[in-house]
Amino acid sequence: MELKKVQEILDATVYTGGDRLEEMQVMEACGSDLMSDVLAFVKEQGLLLTGLQNLQVVRTAEMMDMEAIVFVRGKVPNEEMIAAAERMEMVLMTTELPMFTACGLLYENGLHGGKAVEDGE
Repeated sequence: MELKKVQEILDATVYTGGDRLEEMQVMEACGSDLMSDVLAFVKEQGLLLTGLQNLQVVRTAEMMDMEAIVFVRGKVPNEEMIAAAERMEMVLMTTELPMFTACGLLYENGLHGGKAVEDGE
C-alpha cells in the first residue's frame, strides 16, 4: 500500500517524509506500544502504529527496517524524534484515531500484519 493511501485512510498529519508518500510502499503493519514486543515478535514490517511517544520508537523502527511510523490518539512527535526520522529518511505521521480503529481501517483497506516470529525462527 502506498503511504499516501495510509495517510488518506487515517486522515493523518505528516511530519517527515511528505515528499516520499507516493513513492514509498508498505506491505505489512504492526500496532504496538511495547517496543520490546516489536523487537521480539515482529519481522519484516513496513509500518508501525503506536501511541508511545519517545525517541526509542524511532530507533526501534529503524532497527526493524520499518519505513514509517503513525502515532495514534493524536500523539505528536517531538523535535528530537522528527530530526532523527529525517536523518533516517523515515516517514512520521499522526492520526487522531485510536490504535484499534486505525489498524482496523488499514486492514479493511488491504494492509495486513506480518507473521510474528515464533520461538526462535
